[in-house]
Amino acid sequence: MKLGKSMNHMKNRMGRKGSLFAKMNGLILLLFIPILLLFTYSNGVATDVVDKELKASNIKQLSFLSSQIDSRINQTMDFVVTFSRDPNVRKFNGLNIWDDRYDKMQTRYVLQEKMALQSGVMNIWPVKFTVYSQLNREAISNANDQVTYDEEYLKRNATGKWIYGDGTETVPGQNRAFHWLYTDSYGQQNVLQGSNLVVEASFEHDNIQNMLDTYKEGGRGDPIFYRKGEAPIVNRSASEELSERLAAYLDGQELADTTQAVVKLGDRSYLVSTVLSPQLGWHLVDAIPVDQILGPISFSRNLFYLSMVLLSVVGISASVLLYRNVQRPIRKLVRGLQSVQRGDFSVRLDANANNEFAFLFYRFNDMSRQIQGLIENVLNEKLRAREATLKQLQAQINPHFLYNCIGYMINMAQMKDEEAVVSMGYNLSAYYRYITRMERPTASLADEIQLIINYLDIQKLRNGRIRYRIDIPEEMQKLQVPRLMLQPIVENAVIHGVGKSYSSGEIRISGERADGLCKIRVDDDGPGLTEEQLDRLNRNMRGPLQDDMGYGFWNTNQRLATQFGDKSGLSFKGSELGGLCAELVWEPASPGAGTASGLTHQTEGDGTNATDHR
Repeated sequence: MKLGKSMNHMKNRMGRKGSLFAKMNGLILLLFIPILLLFTYSNGVATDVVDKELKASNIKQLSFLSSQIDSRINQTMDFVVTFSRDPNVRKFNGLNIWDDRYDKMQTRYVLQEKMALQSGVMNIWPVKFTVYSQLNREAISNANDQVTYDEEYLKRNATGKWIYGDGTETVPGQNRAFHWLYTDSYGQQNVLQGSNLVVEASFEHDNIQNMLDTYKEGGRGDPIFYRKGEAPIVNRSASEELSERLAAYLDGQELADTTQAVVKLGDRSYLVSTVLSPQLGWHLVDAIPVDQILGPISFSRNLFYLSMVLLSVVGISASVLLYRNVQRPIRKLVRGLQSVQRGDFSVRLDANANNEFAFLFYRFNDMSRQIQGLIENVLNEKLRAREATLKQLQAQINPHFLYNCIGYMINMAQMKDEEAVVSMGYNLSAYYRYITRMERPTASLADEIQLIINYLDIQKLRNGRIRYRIDIPEEMQKLQVPRLMLQPIVENAVIHGVGKSYSSGEIRISGERADGLCKIRVDDDGPGLTEEQLDRLNRNMRGPLQDDMGYGFWNTNQRLATQFGDKSGLSFKGSELGGLCAELVWEPASPGAGTASGLTHQTEGDGTNATDHR
C-alpha cells in the first residue's frame, strides 16, 4: 500500500510538469524542421561531397587508430607487469628451489604456454615475450628461435621506454622491432641494477603495417608511422615517392601532439594530419589530396555556417535540458550504485526531481534499505550459528561416564585398593576440569593430548585390555586447535572399537605435518566397518546434521572447517591395526616445523605407563 501511494504521487507530479518524453519530442521536432528545409535546398550539392569529405573526421580517425595502437601496447604492458609477478615466473627466476628436472621442465612449459596464449589472444597483434633470469642467467621465450641470456643486451635496452631496435646495427633489408624491458628492482622500476628478473615484450614493425593497411582500406589517404631520425614505417601499398616527400617535409617541422595543415607536395596539395602515439613517441601521419575534399564544399560553405548556427542554438537547448533532466540524475544514480557495489548499503539518494528518475531514486533507496537489513540479519545469524557450533560439543558431557567412574572408585575403596582409587580420582578430576572450562573455544594440542591421556588412563583402569600409544611431534603440540577435538574420536575407538571385541585393546594416536597440512590419525584394532559403512560415514561428514548421526563426529568436522577452512575436516578409512582409522586434517594458521620428534606416550597390558622423549 505504501508503494502504491508513492507511485500515484509520482504520476501526479509528472502529469503536472509534463514528461521528459514529451519535452524531447518537442525538441526533436524543432531540430528537424530547419534540417529538412536546408537539406531540400543543398541536397544536390552536398550528396557528392559527403562521401569524399574527410577533413573534419580525419583527425578523429587518426586518433582512433592511435588509441587502438596504444590500447594494444597497454594490454601488452599490463600483461608483462602482471606476468612478472606470476608464481611460475618467480619460480623460474630461482626464488624457489626446484625439486627435480621435471619440475623445471614443467615450469618452463607453463611459462611458454602462458606467453603463447597471451600472444594468441591478440592474434592481429602478435607479441614476443621473453623472461630473463639474472639469478640463473637463463632466458625463456614464446618465440620459435632460441633465446639466450645476454647481460650486455639487457643493460643496453633496459631504459623503461619502448625503443625501436635493440641498439645493434640492422642488416640491410631487415626491419627492426619495438622493444620494452620491464624490471622490478629494489630501488626503482625499469632499472637493471638490483633486479633479479627482466621481462621483455617486443613486436615487429609488421604489426604497425597491419594497422596502417587496415586504416587505408577505409579511406583515401596514405598513412605512415613517423619519427624524426628514423626511417618511416609505411603501409604496404604506399607510394614511395609520396612517402619520401612527406618524410622530408616532416623532418623540417616541430610536430605537436595533433597537427593539421595543407601542404604542397610535388604538384598537388595535401591535407597532412598527424597524431602522436604517446606510448611509442611516434606520429601517425595521413596525407589526403585536398581536391578530394574542399572543391564542392566552398560553394555551400556559407549556407552550412547558417545551418550550424541554428543547429547550435537548438543543440545547446537540448543539451542543457538533457543535462539537467537526464545526465545529472543518471550520474547520481550511478554513484549510488557504485557505493552499493563497494558494500555501502547505507547510501540514500535525494528524490527531489520532477520526472521519472524520482521513482527510480525512491526504489533505489528502498532496495538499499532492504539489502542492508537482510545483510545485517544474515551476518548476525552466521555469527550466532558459528558460536553455537563451536560450543555445542563442549556442552555434551556424558553423565553415565561419571557414574561409572565413581562406581569404580567405590568398588576399589571397598576392596582397599587405594592406588586405583587415587589414580582414578586424579585422572577423573583432571578430565572434568578440562572439559568444563568454557571460557575459550580453542586450546593447545598439548592440552588436548593430556586430556586424552587422562581419559585413556581412566578407561584402562576399568578395562585392563586397553593399550595405547601417542606419538605427536612436539612442534605440532604448540598449535591451537578447537577444544575437545580428539576426545569424541578416542571415545569412539574405546567404546565401539575396543569395547566390542574381547581380543582387541590397542589404540594408536599419531600425528605428522606434510604438504602444509597437519594430520592426526586415531587407529584401533576393533572390528572396524565395511566399505559401504565407511562411504556412508564420510558422506555424512560433508552433509548437514541428520537425526541418525552422532553429534561428536559431525561437530568435530564442522569446527575444523569453520576455524581452518575448506581443506580441513574429519574422514574415516580402514586401519592398519584391523579396525577403524579416523584422520583429522587441518591447515594451521601459522607455519611451524612438523617433522621434529615429539612426545611418545605408551602403555602396555601390564599396567605400566611410560613417557619416551625421542
